[in-house]
Amino acid sequence: MNIREKSLKKHYEWNGKIEVVSRATIETREDLSLAYTPGVAEPCLEIQKDYTKSFELTRRNNLVAVITDGTAVLGLGDIGPEAGMPVMEGKCALFKSFADVDAFPICVRSKDVDEIVRTIYLISGSFGGINLEDISAPRCFEIERRLKEICDIPVFHDDQHGTAIVVAAALINALKIVKKDIGTVRVVINGAGSAGCAIGRHLLNMGVRNLTMVDRFGIIARDDTTLSDAHKSIAELTNAECIHGDLSVAMKGADVFIGVSAPGVVSGEMVASMAKDAIVFPMANPTPEIMPDLALAAGARIVGTGRSDFPNQINNVLAFPGIFRGALDCRATMINEEMKVATSLALANYISEDELNEENIIPSALDKKVAAVVAQAVMDAARKTGVNRI
Repeated sequence: MNIREKSLKKHYEWNGKIEVVSRATIETREDLSLAYTPGVAEPCLEIQKDYTKSFELTRRNNLVAVITDGTAVLGLGDIGPEAGMPVMEGKCALFKSFADVDAFPICVRSKDVDEIVRTIYLISGSFGGINLEDISAPRCFEIERRLKEICDIPVFHDDQHGTAIVVAAALINALKIVKKDIGTVRVVINGAGSAGCAIGRHLLNMGVRNLTMVDRFGIIARDDTTLSDAHKSIAELTNAECIHGDLSVAMKGADVFIGVSAPGVVSGEMVASMAKDAIVFPMANPTPEIMPDLALAAGARIVGTGRSDFPNQINNVLAFPGIFRGALDCRATMINEEMKVATSLALANYISEDELNEENIIPSALDKKVAAVVAQAVMDAARKTGVNRI
């Protein structure tokens, strides 16, 4: 059996990847009275008097909602909320395995922004954080923005920000190897959906100054009157020379290529046209924009993908468990830009100078010590920016 067939077989066996386990032992009448009625009335009354006690007297302090509408599930597209449930369960399993964060999958039967925002807000009092997942662009931008305005707990769209954080960490270390400065390199991002735009904005926050965004219609330029609102916003920050053309034009002379688009859209000739010691991150899954061996043969110095069967896997699991661990532990009200930057730097610095090489620019996705390092960086940044409550 191949990996997909094995996975399907295991899912039938698992009958769900997560379960609820009681932290309270209920064997005697006193156990019942303490965990439930009449004793449970006391914590209820404490929370009624002081809302913040809900973080101390319930599991809310360690509980994250993993929420989707099923419109952008992996590379499968709009397959519906129920069909997205296996992915949400998998995300919850990763939260628990890597950072001991309890997470619960919630799949919403709506594509209406107002309805989704209202639904999530109404249940937010049961959780310590909200992880948005697999929601299509441009709706995901609006959903996240509005939830951050009205919720008093962290709201994080992992497809956007988790990807951006790990890409930035990989780029920081790749640039150390090729001895180039983040402020002077030319960066091209192919794919201007939720992940691509978030990567672009985060790299600008990290110090990138020369950035070009490309979508399926070509290079995004601010003088293009047909741009969507989301693309107008990113166009104002990128492509300062206002160049036009397709991806091949954008990649000529570029130092860095980042792909969050479609399989096979980059040729060896396009990589060969890049600057010396080019950094190539083709991250389309399961088939990247160009296969690593072809990119290296065409002259790329460093290659990273989203796949686990090649070196330098750029995987969100390096970021989101630790980010929420840190946010929950300091009871943060939000995950801000400073916390994201701190996470990228923590991930980059996790690889020592002695360990750093062309095939080792980012920690292993299976290294469970990473989450604690990320959590500490997040807490430090939260306290420095005053978004912590403890």
